[in-house]
Amino acid sequence: MIVHRAVAWVLGGLAAASLLAGCQTVPGGAGPSGLQGSAQEIRTASDQTDNDRRARLRLELAAAYFGRQQNEVALDEVKQALNAKPDMGEAYNLRGLIYAAMGEDRLADDSFQRALQLNPRDGDAKHNYGWFLCQQRLFPQAQQQFDAALSLPQYRDTVRTLLAQGVCQARAGQLDAAERSLVRSYELDAGNPTVALNLAEVLYLRGEYERARFYVRRLNLRQESSNAQSLWLAVRIEHRLGNRGGVEEWGRQLKARFPQAPQTLAFERGRFDE
Repeated sequence: MIVHRAVAWVLGGLAAASLLAGCQTVPGGAGPSGLQGSAQEIRTASDQTDNDRRARLRLELAAAYFGRQQNEVALDEVKQALNAKPDMGEAYNLRGLIYAAMGEDRLADDSFQRALQLNPRDGDAKHNYGWFLCQQRLFPQAQQQFDAALSLPQYRDTVRTLLAQGVCQARAGQLDAAERSLVRSYELDAGNPTVALNLAEVLYLRGEYERARFYVRRLNLRQESSNAQSLWLAVRIEHRLGNRGGVEEWGRQLKARFPQAPQTLAFERGRFDE
């Protein structure tokens, strides 16, 4: 399946502005399907009906518009996809994301549930529904969806779902569980800066400052992977460890690179516990 990702790795810190933006997968490609009975075959272009092709095109357009935050246009494209193919689970999944972005929580919930009724083994829909439930602070229900996605055989987005699960667990105050999820995600993709940042943030919240320092330092030593949040976390860790030189070093970088960031303002005012 061709998968479009809309801000798929924007997680930032656990309590900061750039928190996950959904950590969502936007469906837009051809999904797997097979014949009736025990035999499974790969579908090719000749197997698709005109309605299938029309629905797929509309869904891809909807995903593109949604990625540009043109939610009403994206929603209209989804409606046209469903007019062509009413049982298209991917379209309901995307409709859920769009409604969630528009603040239409009830309609988003209905859409995700419909997507999973049509395809109970859709890992992307389970992930997206789990993150939506987390945003509603329905933490046990969110964890059920994340666990269900992770339990699917050959699920391809384990790193992303473990990341979302860890952030959700931290939001629920379950820091031990959050650490376990984020460590697993990091072990699978140690080069992912968003995973590293959130793991360091959880360790900081747990008071494990030396371990938090290890992960965030690796992140900040590469300018392309660091940002205002990671530099500010490094400042706060060094402050907790009583290392004035470290505070000044990371604070200098923070002010030079992100002079207008709220983290820089907090640093200049000495608000290390924010």
